[in-house]
Amino acid sequence: MDRLTKEQRSLNMSAVRAKDTKPEKRVRSALHKSGFRFALHRNDLPGKPDLVLPRYKTVIFVHGCFWHGHDCAKGKRPSTNVEFWQDKLSGNAERDRKNEAALQAAGWGLFIIWECALDEGISEVINCLGKRRSQMAAVEAT
Repeated sequence: MDRLTKEQRSLNMSAVRAKDTKPEKRVRSALHKSGFRFALHRNDLPGKPDLVLPRYKTVIFVHGCFWHGHDCAKGKRPSTNVEFWQDKLSGNAERDRKNEAALQAAGWGLFIIWECALDEGISEVINCLGKRRSQMAAVEAT
């Protein structure tokens, strides 16, 4: 049973941010320090990606494990109101899959960085984008 009243829980849940979360800010900071420039939350792309790197035709989503149904300790589903949360979180995951497919069909590269593996995700993105940057520079030099 939930230890908070329905009103208290509603207030807590309404305070959860969709943009400018701490994990997202860490990703943005690391990319910027590495020399990558990006746009934020472009609403003309499916799913309004957290970061968009048009030069590399790449988008990055920074997913919270709970809200996007990741199978990790942070993604544990609540034990109260099970049916509601099952529908809500499954719907989020399905929407993510549709948006990812639409982006890939439009030719966009896609990275998903999970909250529970933030440092590894940031390193992977920077390494991959760094390789692309090197390849683009080699092509431009010829």
